[in-house]
Amino acid sequence: MRSAEAPSAVFREGLMAAIPSLRAFARSLCGSMDRADDLVQETLVKAWSNANSFQPGTNLNAWLFTILRNVFYSEMRKRRREVEDIDGSYAERLAIPGEQNSRVDFNDFQVALEKLPADHREVLVLIGASGFSYEEAAEICGVAVGTIKSRLNRARNRLAQLMAIEQVADIGPDPMAQAALGGTVTHKTA
Repeated sequence: MRSAEAPSAVFREGLMAAIPSLRAFARSLCGSMDRADDLVQETLVKAWSNANSFQPGTNLNAWLFTILRNVFYSEMRKRRREVEDIDGSYAERLAIPGEQNSRVDFNDFQVALEKLPADHREVLVLIGASGFSYEEAAEICGVAVGTIKSRLNRARNRLAQLMAIEQVADIGPDPMAQAALGGTVTHKTA
C-alpha cells in the first residue's frame, strides 16, 4: 500500500527545490516573512503527509502552490477576528527604508503589491515572478484561464497606477517589479 511508503527521493528533492518559490509566493500573499515561513512550513508538512496523493509525472510545483494557497485561505478564514499587527506588519512598515534606489523601488513595489486584492497578488506572483503559464495558474487557483488573464491585466494596471508608472522605463531595475508588470504598462495618469 502506497500510504505506508516513504516519499521517493525525487519527491523529496522536488520539495526542497520548490522552497524558494513557495516562500516568495507566501510572502506575496501574507506580506510578512515570519508568516510566510510558517505558511511554507505548514505546506511542506501537508505535502509530506499526503505524498501518497501526489501523482508522479504531474506538476509538483503546481500541487505545492495549490496546497499553500489553500492553507493561506483557510488561515485567513480563521483569523478574521484577530487584531491586526500581531505579527508586527504595521511596525515593519514604520521602518526607515534603505538608501539605495533599488531597495527603495523594491519597497515601493512591495507596498503597492500588498494593496492589491489577494487574488490579484497571487496571479502576479504565479505568472510574473514564478513563471507559471496561464493554464498552470488557472489550475492552481481553481478558475478558468480567462479569469486568470483578466485578473492579471487588472492587477498589472492597478499596480502601475499605484506606483505611478506610465511607461516601461519608469519601472527601474527591480526584476520582480518588471516581471509583475509584464513589460507593458497601459495605465495613464491624468
